[in-house]
Amino acid sequence: MKYRHAFHAGNFADVHKHVALLALLRALTRKDKGLLLIDTHAGAGLYEVERTGEAALGIERLNEPPPPGSIELLDYLGVVENTRKGLSQRNAYPGSPLIALQALRAQDRATFVETQPEEHRSLRMALTKGYELNLGTNGIGKARVTAECADGYERLRSWLPPIERRALIVIDPPYEQTSNDFRATDSALCESFRRLANAVVMIWYPIKHERDTQLWLERLAEKLPATPGQETTLLVSEVWLYPRDNRIGLNGSGVVIANPPWQLEERMREWLPELHARLDREGHGGWTVGAPGRMIGSP
Repeated sequence: MKYRHAFHAGNFADVHKHVALLALLRALTRKDKGLLLIDTHAGAGLYEVERTGEAALGIERLNEPPPPGSIELLDYLGVVENTRKGLSQRNAYPGSPLIALQALRAQDRATFVETQPEEHRSLRMALTKGYELNLGTNGIGKARVTAECADGYERLRSWLPPIERRALIVIDPPYEQTSNDFRATDSALCESFRRLANAVVMIWYPIKHERDTQLWLERLAEKLPATPGQETTLLVSEVWLYPRDNRIGLNGSGVVIANPPWQLEERMREWLPELHARLDREGHGGWTVGAPGRMIGSP
């Protein structure tokens, strides 16, 4: 059975991933020059969540009063609320494409790739709704957004390098076979940097088995290109609600960003502990952020 994100939309992992994505987009769009966003596993783009399901432990916990103090968390909640009001859907939840649509500008471009035909059809409908209701408030036009039904990894070769010479590649596979997806993200990272040395790459990953996760992060760091005069760095952000080696299911959410923009790590140190505190009421988990070898966080 193919993975269907609709069953998990709005859960704690989505919240962590989408806060990080929006914060990353805000940081990258501070520069006037346009960029190309490539989302290799875009999904359906828009979901209807059950507030008593997984979203109850994710977006709905963040939505409860009092409001967050961090700018990034408030920004994210504003995008979710803007989606719900704009679509007149009380339980709507935007996936990464509709979040990006509300952050990109007129000078930017985006391509959203989804391999499953049914999900791709839903994605195109979601993007159309977004344009009609002016969710792209910063001015990105429909002509500058592409939705493809294809293999996102393969399409990197066609889209890179972009004419803008700036790109954000978002890689968020389903991890139905975790080891295979880890290897695929390794290759995609190398391919991205081979075609555009200054690319920013964001990879979401599940925390299921601690040892597997750490081995993959170490391998990823070893694959970073050594470009003369340009150091490629990694920024890792993790939040978990359950013991990291719990074999039952998803324990936590991780985001690794290669070539992170200036001050993104400093800002993560502000909003990540607040996010964790609001999501992990039972106190079984923790959070961590930083470059490999110099992480800070809670146990």
